Amino acid sequence: MALTRGGLDGRCPDHSDRGSLRRDALAISCRFRGAIPVNRVLVVDDDPGIREMLRFVLGTAGFECLESADIQEAYWQITDHPPDLVLLDWMLPGGSGVELLQRLRKDEATQSLPVIMLTAKTDEDNIVQGLDMGAHDYVTKPFSPKELLARIRAVIRHRDGGEDQTEYRVGELILQADSRRVTMASKDIEVGPTEFKLLHFFMTNPERAFSRAQILDRIWGANVYVQERTVDVHIRRLRKLLQTENVAYSNLIQTVRGTGYRFSPRDLAVSESEPESRAVNGVSTSTH
Repeated sequence: MALTRGGLDGRCPDHSDRGSLRRDALAISCRFRGAIPVNRVLVVDDDPGIREMLRFVLGTAGFECLESADIQEAYWQITDHPPDLVLLDWMLPGGSGVELLQRLRKDEATQSLPVIMLTAKTDEDNIVQGLDMGAHDYVTKPFSPKELLARIRAVIRHRDGGEDQTEYRVGELILQADSRRVTMASKDIEVGPTEFKLLHFFMTNPERAFSRAQILDRIWGANVYVQERTVDVHIRRLRKLLQTENVAYSNLIQTVRGTGYRFSPRDLAVSESEPESRAVNGVSTSTH
């Protein structure tokens, strides 16, 4: 079973067969329900039929789905409401998907954002160009929703360093996601729930600058009204907690003038990682 620009098996989904298409998508994706962590996927495609089907398949599989029909709107969504992964068509109004991909890779805040090209361009040269420009994967239309979900999961696993990743380490600072525990030099740090979410968010996104609005969206959610200065209050609390144990660690969360905040272990003298750990931008990750 394959999905094209018109729908499953190349047919344009009209009112008569739209219900059967939804049942087919449900049959394919229901087995993944609950198995995929909630991640935000931005679908960038000018075909409403493709967006509708992907919205249903992704939603049933446990993803939050955002949508955009052109590269200008897509870039606005990426900068204001950063997704965890982008499904990007090549041929779009206002410019090509490759142009958007180039722009993302030149921006420090989005250069590591996972992108899967999802396009009708099937030539080998196009595939090579897309991957060389920085796409994490390349899927051609028509495509199987089941295979696409598998590829999305694979890219997200690669981004996270593995499905069972639970521990993040910077020097003597350790965050254990499964037990919601933070330690410094083997000493427990009493961290509130919001500060824990902030620290976890920063440690999983090192060396990326985020605006206050982006942090609010990720920590509090898009549907909750919280003033931006609330971010500053919790950042100060988190810095104070880290400084109490070791003054050098309060500088991990840096203020980026005109933007917001960035978590940067680059200037911190950290200890050697354990053999099973992997270091990404100064943050070591390990599994249990």
